Amino acid sequence: MKLSAFTVVDSSLEGSTAGDDRVGDVIRLAEVADTAGLSALWVAEHHFHSGGLCPSPPVLLAACGARTQRLRLGALVSVLPFHRPIDVAEEYSLLDRLVRGRLNLGVGSGYLPSEFEGFGVDPATKRDRFDSALEAVLTAFDGGEIDAGGGPTRKVRLNVLPVQRPHPPLWVAVQRREAVPHVARRGFSIALIPYATLADRTELADVIREYRSNLPAGRMGEVAIALPVYSGDDPAGARRALRRYLESRTRTQSTFYVEKARRDPHSATPEALEDAGWVVIGGPEDVRRRLTAFAEVGVDEVLGIFDFGGLAADDVARSVRALSAVWDRSTEASPGSRQARREPSSDGVRSGNRH
Repeated sequence: MKLSAFTVVDSSLEGSTAGDDRVGDVIRLAEVADTAGLSALWVAEHHFHSGGLCPSPPVLLAACGARTQRLRLGALVSVLPFHRPIDVAEEYSLLDRLVRGRLNLGVGSGYLPSEFEGFGVDPATKRDRFDSALEAVLTAFDGGEIDAGGGPTRKVRLNVLPVQRPHPPLWVAVQRREAVPHVARRGFSIALIPYATLADRTELADVIREYRSNLPAGRMGEVAIALPVYSGDDPAGARRALRRYLESRTRTQSTFYVEKARRDPHSATPEALEDAGWVVIGGPEDVRRRLTAFAEVGVDEVLGIFDFGGLAADDVARSVRALSAVWDRSTEASPGSRQARREPSSDGVRSGNRH
């Protein structure tokens, strides 16, 4: 099982737009993750609120790529209904070139009401927008013609193709369980946010079984889960930061977490989420033990949200280094098998070998 970092680039201060400070923190996190041996750094796309201060993952990931050597760099996610497919394809193709084939691409349909309102997109159309945009982006990555949009229909091709062929490894963010079979049948990997969408480890295991049972024959897609993680000697401070982080999710009307809290308020408290295993706080060995247990239910990659709730950058760096120092890398794929996992299948959708 791989260990990576994931950041929503949140601000702990209501109404803050201190993007410069948080962007610098993310670049430092990338440097730390790279030298500590983590697999990847993933960055969320958000707009118009302090709960996420990265409106353009390709820009931020390009800066991270310039400061790292081996770390894979991922968007989690590119919100396809908010963008023209040609723009997504061009920007991420160029990014894959800039980072020398280290791009992971996560895509999703969006979930925050304020963002749909800001872009003037009807949330009822997001599924159709997502499906059509994803088809166009994949066609463009593979060198095919797509409609440029924005005027009379005109077919165009990318003049810069991604290094990874036919496209960078692809994950789809899944927050509604009914979407799992649909994504699996396409052969794509999935990313889950358990603290916002799942009750317990049993439900996670059920979701993963459903996902794998719907994969096409011969496909072994990957399952990634994002969890707030702190590995250090100030658990009380980490729990205060966790409370700030969850309060920021509520302020931004994070749909699935807010709905979970509405249905069962006790299940969405910081204490309940930690008891359920969706938040992992403790010393390095204890955190390692609890995280690696997720491999037993089929998780391939843990995306540690190390910088939640305004934790100081120095504390975040120490947490990453401490956990990495005790992480058992014998369960991770060798560089050769990782490369094999990225090779495309005959129909142009990447195949994969489960770790």
